Amino acid sequence: MSADPIAQSAVPRHVAIIMDGNGRWAERRHRPRMAGHKAGVEAVREVIRGCAEHGVEVLTLFAFSTENWRRPAEEVGWLMHLFLTALKREVRRLHERGIALRVIGDRSRFGTELREQIEQAERLTRSNDRLTLVIAANYGGRDEIVRVSQRLAAAAAAGELAPEAIDEARFSAELALADLPEIDLFIRTGGEQRISNFLLWQLAYAELYFTDRLWPDFDVEALSEAIASFASRQRRFGRTGQQVAQAAQGAG
Repeated sequence: MSADPIAQSAVPRHVAIIMDGNGRWAERRHRPRMAGHKAGVEAVREVIRGCAEHGVEVLTLFAFSTENWRRPAEEVGWLMHLFLTALKREVRRLHERGIALRVIGDRSRFGTELREQIEQAERLTRSNDRLTLVIAANYGGRDEIVRVSQRLAAAAAAGELAPEAIDEARFSAELALADLPEIDLFIRTGGEQRISNFLLWQLAYAELYFTDRLWPDFDVEALSEAIASFASRQRRFGRTGQQVAQAAQGAG
């Protein structure tokens, strides 16, 4: 199903998604949790297609958090295998469609083969500009903020950076998504209504959208509904609704 027409000016430039519900999707069908994760890969393909059709510039997906290592070892191992397999299978297709792939998060706990595959995929697709697909893997918002703080503190201690020069702009410049548009729309599937340590700094002014749909059931139509909800909202960024309306009239 094709994406419903929405004015391009109302389309979010950057969409971030927590893909929740794979395990429950499988359990409801009396299948192993791994079947849900596999079905979730199909949903990723659907959403990438939908974002490209709508003209979204960046899609960031939360694939594996720093806390997910607490899951059963068998499931973690299978997820790492699925990630590697999906990269090998999908990267050429992404490249042919003009999609750039980027992976954020701490790669040090990944196996050598997976790290190498990530690097190869990023190199191959780096110049593509139809859509940037960001995969957050072994990523945590608090972890990122701590790491940035440590780098800035080290620079200040070495005399390379004045403490008073550390402001929001300087801090933001050190983040993994610093060169990409701000996140406009955050989506979480699966019915939970929390952001679960995902992009804590970057979500400050994002519009939040929660749906009961489990991730494997989230398709292009569901994405269009989320974008339509985004398009209907007034984003004020600290201003009053009247100020926003007046600014819009002036721009017109």
